[in-house]
Amino acid sequence: MKQVDKQSPIYKLRHSLAHILAQAVLEMRPEAKLGFGPPVDNGFYYDFDFGDNPVGEEDFKEIEKRMMKIVKEKQQFEKVMMTYDEAVEFLTGTDQEYKIEHCTELVETGKADRDGISFWKNGPFIDMCEGPHLEHTGLVKKGCFRLDKVAGSYWKGSEKNPMLRRIYGLAFEESTELKEYIKLRQLAMQRDHRKLGQKLQLFTFNDEIGSGLPIWLPNGTIIRDELEKWAREMEFEAGYERVSTPVLTKEDLYFTSGHLPYYKDTMFPPMDIDGTNYYMRPMNCPHHHKVFESRPQSYRDLPVRLAEYGNTYRYEKHGSLSGLMRVRAMSMNDAHIYCTEEQVEGELRAVMEMYNKYYEHLRLGDFRARLSLHSSDNEKFVDAEEGWLQSEETVRKVLKDLNIEFEEEEGEAAFYGPKIDVQVKNVLGREETVSTCQLDFVMGERFNLKYKDADGETKTPLIIHRAPLSTHERMVSFLIELYGGAFPTWMSPTQVVIVPIAEAFFEYAHELGARAKKSHLRAKVDDSTDSFSKKVRKAITGKNPNIWIVGEKEVEENSVTWRRYCNEEQVFMGKDKAFEILTKFRDERTMDNFDDVSLEKEVND
Repeated sequence: MKQVDKQSPIYKLRHSLAHILAQAVLEMRPEAKLGFGPPVDNGFYYDFDFGDNPVGEEDFKEIEKRMMKIVKEKQQFEKVMMTYDEAVEFLTGTDQEYKIEHCTELVETGKADRDGISFWKNGPFIDMCEGPHLEHTGLVKKGCFRLDKVAGSYWKGSEKNPMLRRIYGLAFEESTELKEYIKLRQLAMQRDHRKLGQKLQLFTFNDEIGSGLPIWLPNGTIIRDELEKWAREMEFEAGYERVSTPVLTKEDLYFTSGHLPYYKDTMFPPMDIDGTNYYMRPMNCPHHHKVFESRPQSYRDLPVRLAEYGNTYRYEKHGSLSGLMRVRAMSMNDAHIYCTEEQVEGELRAVMEMYNKYYEHLRLGDFRARLSLHSSDNEKFVDAEEGWLQSEETVRKVLKDLNIEFEEEEGEAAFYGPKIDVQVKNVLGREETVSTCQLDFVMGERFNLKYKDADGETKTPLIIHRAPLSTHERMVSFLIELYGGAFPTWMSPTQVVIVPIAEAFFEYAHELGARAKKSHLRAKVDDSTDSFSKKVRKAITGKNPNIWIVGEKEVEENSVTWRRYCNEEQVFMGKDKAFEILTKFRDERTMDNFDDVSLEKEVND
C-alpha cells in the first residue's frame, strides 16, 4: 500500500469530515453504534450499526444539513488521552461495544499503550482515534464535500462478524476538485468494463459455472487473442522460448516453493487423487522451474527465458470479486528468466524496456513504479538479509538508470524477493497496479536449480518473474475503460462494417466481405432490413473503428466511402487502396483511434 501522509491537509480534512459525519448521524440516531471512520483516497466513510432504525440515502440531505451546522460552529479538534480502564469506562457509558472490542484488541496486541489511548473531541463528540485533524471544523470549505452512498460492510471485514452500514462521502480541498471528480466518475461509470463488456458482448459470468469465473465470448476472445499474438511476437524477438505446463500439481511442489501452508487461503481446496493432494495452480513459476530443471544447463545457455500465457486459479473472497478486475480464473502473460548474477541487471533493464514499449504503444500514459521491499521484522520474508539488500539495490539501480519514477514501500515485497509494481492511472486518475516484476534470489536454491559455470563450478541462477501485460482479465478490463470500448483496428472484434445503402448493393458488399475474410480481416456486412441511417448508427454504437459505405457510385467505380469511428469525415477511395490501408492498420498495429490518422493523407501517400 502507498504510504499515507497523515500530516497532509487533505488527510486531515477527510479525517475531520468522517468525525463530523459520525457526530451528525448520532444527533439523528443517538442509539447507533460506531465502527471505523477513516479517510480514503476520494473522501471518507464511517461504519454504523443502526439496529432496527437504519439511515439511508434518503437521509443524506438532513445529515449534510447537520454537518454544515457543525462546520459553521468552528468546533475545535482536541486530543484527549485516556488509560485503557478510563477508555473502556467511557466507551461503556456511551454504549460503544465495537470501540471497546477494538480498544481491547489494540492493547492486547501491543499496538497501543495501556496507559495512553488516544481520543479526539470536537464539540460534544468524542471518538477513539489516532488523528490528526484540522484545527477546527470551520476550516472545511463550502462545497468541498458531499455524501455519496450507503453500502454494507462486515465489522473488521470478516463475514463472521455483524454487518454494518457504511456511509461514504466525497471530499476535496476545493469545490472545483469535487465537481471535476464527479464529472470524471460519471465518465468512468459510462466506461465501466462490466457495463461495456455486456453491451459489446465481450465476456459474461454464469451462476451455474461460478462466481469470478469469466466466460470469454467471441468478441472478447478476439481482443485477448490479439494481445497474446502481439506478446508472442515481442517475446520471440527478445529470445523467449514458449512452454506449456499443466494447471494441476501435487501439493509437494508448493511445499517446496513455500506457498503452502502460508498462502493456502488464496488457493482453491486440494483434490484427493489416488491418495495424493493436488492443487489448481495459483501461479506458473514452480512449473517453469521444473522446465529449467528438466535439462542440463551451462552458463552458455543462460539466460534461459521461458514464457507462457498460463491459466491460473486463485480463491478470492466473494465480496472482493469485481468484473474482470478481480477474478478466480485468469490467464497470465507470464515468463521467468534464469540468469547469472552478472546478467541480472541487463535482463531486468530489458524487461522494463519491454514494459515501456507495451504501455507506450497502448497509450496507457506514463507509468510509475513502486519498489516493494522486505521488512526484516516480518516472518513472511526469507531470512537472508544480505540477499535482500543486494537484490533490492540491483532493482533500485535499474529503475534509476532507466529514469523510471518510483517510490519505495517497505514490507510489500514478494516473500522471495523485491518486487516492482507498475502503477497506471485509470479513467478517474486513480493509480492501479497493472502488472509486476520480481527479482527472485530464493527459489533457485529451494528447487535446487543448477548450471555449470565457465570454470566447471555448479551455481544457482537468479530468477526474474515478469508479466508486463498482466492477466488477460485485468489488462482487457483496463483497456475497455481506457478506450471506452472503442478499440483500435488491430484489436477490434470487427475491423470494418460494410454498409450497403440499399438491397441493390448487397452483392458488392458481400464481395468486399469475402475479400476481407480471405485477407484475414474481420469484416461484417450489414444486409439487414434496417434503414441505411439505422445501420450506420448501429455500427457507431457498436464502437466499430471503420465503416465502409457502398452505393451506386461505389459499385460503378469499385470503391468505398470510408467513415472512421467518432469522425464525420467521409473519404471516397478505390477498394484496393481501402484494403491496403486497413491491412496496414492491422499489420502495424496502429493506434488509429488515438493517433491523428488522416484517411486523405493515407490515400495520397
